[in-house]
Amino acid sequence: MTIAERPQTGTARPRYELTRWERRFIGGHIWIAIVALGIGSVIGPLQALEYSNVDLYQYLEPILQSYYQGLTLHGVLNALVWTTFFIVGFTTLTTIVGLRRPLSHPNINLAGFVTMVVGLLLAAVPLLLDQATVLYTFYPPLEASWAFYVGLTLVVVGSWIEGVGFYLTLAAWRKENRGVRSPFVALGGVINAAMWQIATLGIAVEMLTMLIPWSLGITDATDPELARTYFWFTGHPLVYFWLLPAYVSWYGMLPKQAGGKLFSDSLARLAFWMFLIVSVPVGFHHQFVDPGVPQVWKWIHALLTYSVFFPSMLTAFTVIASLEYAARKRGGTGLIGWVRALPWDDPSVAAQLLAGILFMFGGIGGLTNASYNINLVIHNTAWVPGHFHLTVATAVTLSFIGITYWMVPMLTGKQLWGRRIAVAQAWTWFVGMVVFSNAMHMLGLLGAPRRTPLGDAPYVPEEWDGHLLRVSIGGTILLAAVLMYLLVMYKTVRGPKAADPADVPDMPIAESLRHPQLTPVWLDRFKPWLIAAGILLVLAYGPQLVDQILNMNLNAPGVDFEVW
Repeated sequence: MTIAERPQTGTARPRYELTRWERRFIGGHIWIAIVALGIGSVIGPLQALEYSNVDLYQYLEPILQSYYQGLTLHGVLNALVWTTFFIVGFTTLTTIVGLRRPLSHPNINLAGFVTMVVGLLLAAVPLLLDQATVLYTFYPPLEASWAFYVGLTLVVVGSWIEGVGFYLTLAAWRKENRGVRSPFVALGGVINAAMWQIATLGIAVEMLTMLIPWSLGITDATDPELARTYFWFTGHPLVYFWLLPAYVSWYGMLPKQAGGKLFSDSLARLAFWMFLIVSVPVGFHHQFVDPGVPQVWKWIHALLTYSVFFPSMLTAFTVIASLEYAARKRGGTGLIGWVRALPWDDPSVAAQLLAGILFMFGGIGGLTNASYNINLVIHNTAWVPGHFHLTVATAVTLSFIGITYWMVPMLTGKQLWGRRIAVAQAWTWFVGMVVFSNAMHMLGLLGAPRRTPLGDAPYVPEEWDGHLLRVSIGGTILLAAVLMYLLVMYKTVRGPKAADPADVPDMPIAESLRHPQLTPVWLDRFKPWLIAAGILLVLAYGPQLVDQILNMNLNAPGVDFEVW
């Protein structure tokens, strides 16, 4: 069989039928993720309304004790629980369907899932009891219950275990298909799992050597500077752990949904490998104002942060080219007029397109954060949450929402309920985020601090008033979008089975314009990229970590948020 005759991984192949266990297993991840998103997002607008001096916390006692407990729950549930459980579940699906084979060691993945659930339950107790009000960054000397630290550690360890299951499954597939390029939708998820395991080494060391012993009373104090270095070793690549699954969909699925093909399989793989290399050694750009980090290391990490922009631009070019190809096949014309020809009436497509539009602005804002002199202007201001609400809360979350609009019907064997409501939900989220995020950016430029209820603060200048009101308006619109999403998901799951199996969507997998077998072999091999990632990581972090560890000063005893 010649290369041209080999089938690609798209609709030319017969539909892959998931087993009942696989549907339930993947669905368990997604169900927990959606519940976390619902709870965290309902709490989120409480913070936004505080900006207009509307205090709803007084009506929620003793469920929520304070603004900061709500802010912690919002951050942990939305940024950590929703994303991690969704990503692991989605990667399970892309691995199985992308490779067209079951997991090679399903008990490993099951053990990982159980570990994640146990960790979530353990962390939830102190969160709800107001014993872990340390925000999602949990910087010491703010101290949480040991159960919070151990619980989050187990969630990460569980995701590692499931990642091992993905590697073994891909290895088994390669033994069965020697010389064949790995399907992109499966490879992309496994690359992300590898990056995640490298990135979370920082937070793992922080938990095991510092925070857990400290919270158990084994040690009396911490070193906040070293703890921040450990956290941001993980904290910034965490962004790409969130983003890369969305990119799997944008590259490998969205073109199919739009009626086209992936513009370049090679560029898609190159972008993912570059993210593996350069997404981890960038953490010191979050520590520009930390006096214990020498300037040279801040400069090196700033340059490496700029380098992440290159695979991001590859992504923008390739995804837009794929969408333009699809739109012109649908009759689209003009320099940008072809955009109107995309299937905006498909809620999954609309959500991901709107997520991508807002992400362009979020990405540009990221360059501001990475620029030392400009960063000093917006550091720890409302600009920062304005920025990451464009990234994790829109590029990631709205894309994941769009994915569930075909994924949940696929797993349940039911048709999506309320397609028009789902489309309206995506647009409502888009409008709410434009209002909210723009106001937060403006407040940041005016010097408004982050992590602070500003509505009744005595120092608020009058020029902030209009922007504070827009934060509350945007947050309220976003709440409406979340409630619409939860309604669509609930009615879909509770609805009847589709009478015709053809009405149930399959996982969309886009064929490539150029056959994947023509993709160079070096773009389908882990070893050289892992070696490059390891070398760069040692060079960018090794000397400074050794210096900070050798000069570690455990002089910061724990404090409660209320005391702080």
